[in-house]
Amino acid sequence: MNGYPTIDPREAPLADFFRKNPRCALAFSGGVDSAYLLWAAVRFARQTAAYYVNTPFQPAFELADARRLAEGLGADLRVLNVDILDDKAVTANGPDRCYHCKRRLFTEIRRAAGADGYQLILDGTNASDQEGDRPGIRALRELSVRSPLREAGLTKDDIRRLSRQAGLFTWDKPAYACLATRIAPGQTITAGDLAVTETAEEALKNLGFSDFRVRMAGKQARIQLREEDFPRLLEHRQEVLEALGPHYEAITLDLEARL
Repeated sequence: MNGYPTIDPREAPLADFFRKNPRCALAFSGGVDSAYLLWAAVRFARQTAAYYVNTPFQPAFELADARRLAEGLGADLRVLNVDILDDKAVTANGPDRCYHCKRRLFTEIRRAAGADGYQLILDGTNASDQEGDRPGIRALRELSVRSPLREAGLTKDDIRRLSRQAGLFTWDKPAYACLATRIAPGQTITAGDLAVTETAEEALKNLGFSDFRVRMAGKQARIQLREEDFPRLLEHRQEVLEALGPHYEAITLDLEARL
């Protein structure tokens, strides 16, 4: 658009990016980073579309959040259904799982976006994401995916602050990694184990917990919580056992609290 409205100084590099790249497709997960990136693209780009890749690795609430946010922004959202479990390099769950998964998903996005006339693909990697901690970044680089938030120097804290300022409901959404990260490394990822994990985490969410993980090793569950939530978990011990017990042989609490 021409003549941008008044913007926060931290947004200026992002506005400039979209001025130089007015047509773009976004990989959209419904999380904090991609939500803010979509908001900025709708505001500053001339034409954009968001692509959500729906796989068994994403819980249902992520797609619901993505639809809600895209609708609120008036953004064009495309949902791509991909059976990631047909990729043995991914389901083997080795140390390079994330690389193979990202490469597959962004290849699907590039194919769909190309058919829609978009050549530039963007993702929500930010300046707080270190390449050593994100194996998938290598796949993004290989596929020429650009990360405007990172290029603009916006950190996770910046994005949360700017998202709140923009009125996005995602501003305080807890960080969320896909369900595959809950399965112990080296343990083959199956649709059944992913479904069990989603059910377990939904049960804790319904009990009011908001920043946690339910890890799976074999048929055992290991619950990770913030330290302040330990007493409440014990208060709801019986409910947790009733919800998770049918699906696991053992349920444990990780005494190393989530930070």
